[in-house]
Amino acid sequence: MTTDRTAPLGAADPGPASSPQEGSGPAPEADGRLRGRVPARARITAWVVLLMTATLAMVNIVTWQALRTGVDERIDRALSQEINEFLEVARDGTDPTTGRRFPDVDALLRAHVGGQHPDRHEIIFGHVDETAGAAVSTGRVRQGQSPLFDASADGPVREAILGSPNARGVTDTPEGPLRWEKVRVNPPGGATEANPGGWFVIGYFADADMAGTDRTARTLVLVSLTGLILAGAAAWWVAGQILAPIRLVRQTAAQITEEDLTRRIDVSGKDDVAALAEQFNGMLDRLEEAFSIQRRFVDDAGHELRTPITIVRGHLEVMGDDPEERREVLRLVTDELDRMARIVEDLLLLAKAQRPDFLHPVSVPVEELTSDIDAKVRTLGDRSWRLEGIGEGPVRLDPQRVTQAMVQLASNAVRHTGPGDEIRVGSSVSEDGRTVEFWVGDTGPGIAFEEQERIFDRFARGSGGGGSRGGAGLGLAIVRAITDAHHGTVEVRSSPGAGARFTLTFPTDVRSPMH
Repeated sequence: MTTDRTAPLGAADPGPASSPQEGSGPAPEADGRLRGRVPARARITAWVVLLMTATLAMVNIVTWQALRTGVDERIDRALSQEINEFLEVARDGTDPTTGRRFPDVDALLRAHVGGQHPDRHEIIFGHVDETAGAAVSTGRVRQGQSPLFDASADGPVREAILGSPNARGVTDTPEGPLRWEKVRVNPPGGATEANPGGWFVIGYFADADMAGTDRTARTLVLVSLTGLILAGAAAWWVAGQILAPIRLVRQTAAQITEEDLTRRIDVSGKDDVAALAEQFNGMLDRLEEAFSIQRRFVDDAGHELRTPITIVRGHLEVMGDDPEERREVLRLVTDELDRMARIVEDLLLLAKAQRPDFLHPVSVPVEELTSDIDAKVRTLGDRSWRLEGIGEGPVRLDPQRVTQAMVQLASNAVRHTGPGDEIRVGSSVSEDGRTVEFWVGDTGPGIAFEEQERIFDRFARGSGGGGSRGGAGLGLAIVRAITDAHHGTVEVRSSPGAGARFTLTFPTDVRSPMH
């Protein structure tokens, strides 16, 4: 707030700038389950209506505030304009109608106020002190038109305005708040009892203009509500049209069973719903393949276990009373049972490879892990073992699973080679330190090119030299499962008669299992 401004007759001085007072202006089973849920169509419509409500509320509030701010600014400009016009007349000190200087403050106020023609929302009046420095109820002059409320004739209101230490303010009246601005007028040389000073006051009844703003805001609210209802109805209809194809997806999913995975959804269009149908068909393709692999796996496992069971039963049925024959039969039966146990253990291991807790990554030095692997594989057979290379540096992986994969590869190499043949193992770390390799190489008969990818499948056996080994065909499948769990790769380089080299590549920082 600022102090009053004074305007001496003939030498008006506006004084410090004034500012407005703060606070002015403000399927049957599936269908049964679905009945307890909120339909997607209703949720979409509700969200659209909610977002539009929030947006329209913000628009209405901002618009209302902008309109009220505009009214406040317009009132402030009107008050300042009237004050500035009076200050120009007071500074000049000459009556424009007679060309003579004003003899006193009363003549200045009567000449200026009497010539003003404000609207009914404004009031302009002057007040001349009866004695210097005292505001009294006499010596007032007001505009010719009648204002909404004559604040100059109302003693308490006039006293509140003239007695305020501020140059601008707001005073309550029966017609609502009166926003006013005043300026002090003194004759040259200062006010005396013979020639007292006075006040020039301009006031504005803001409620009239604010009422128009409120009417505009109410109209905007009604239009917004109408638009909100129309938008909600449109959202309900559009959501129904968009979600209609999804009903087909749900119906198709309800008709799919484990025995029949051949049904697919006809895809038309290029929108998100069409993309959903394509993804759904892709999921069915993967499910059909998974079930097919599962059936094949069960069939193959049954076939692999059926053979040793048949052998055991056959030997037991023909076993005689001869002690030597019994010992031989028991040896054969025990061997077959051991083989069955190995098959079951391998199957369990492959099943566990799909679980999140299959791996337990820890930090381990590559050189220490390589040395441990080399020491363990040397006990697998009478071969010429050679440690071909040792990587250096810490890596994070599951050392037990890596060792298991390397021992499996070394066992395969032993089965493919004879006494004295060379088997090479080793490790290395890439130059950028992001991957580590472990390998096993042998001088065996090698693997045909067309079989190099197939040998990693479950129950697959290579044609070269594999018949004599009698394995179940799960070893290399376990190796691939371990590398996949590490987000790594396994590759084989071989040609018939030139041996084989299996290389396992792992990232050096395994943080989580693949599944």
